[in-house]
Amino acid sequence: MDLTLPPRVTDRAFARLAEICEMTGEAKALRIAVEGGGCSGFQYDIRLDEAGADDLVLEKDGQRVLVDSVSLPFLQNAVIDFTEELIGARFVIENPNASSSCGCGTSFSMG
Repeated sequence: MDLTLPPRVTDRAFARLAEICEMTGEAKALRIAVEGGGCSGFQYDIRLDEAGADDLVLEKDGQRVLVDSVSLPFLQNAVIDFTEELIGARFVIENPNASSSCGCGTSFSMG
């Protein structure tokens, strides 16, 4: 049976979102969207936003991550995380649906 699950957000990503909201003084949610374009066919759009009517809301400790209904099929079983590396700190998406991705980490293709 093919089990499809909504994306999962790590505690580290929720904690970083809380820090961002504290720094900006805005209690906004983190939107994860998938758009056409990018060097591999699709690209992630990650930004602070307000919740919409058709959004899936993933919530923990008052922090919210939003995924719109169009992007959701592309993000099934994905993990949304936050990483701090030498190249910088950023939100990352580990997506089992992506057949290939490019070095920028924001673009991918579906196989």
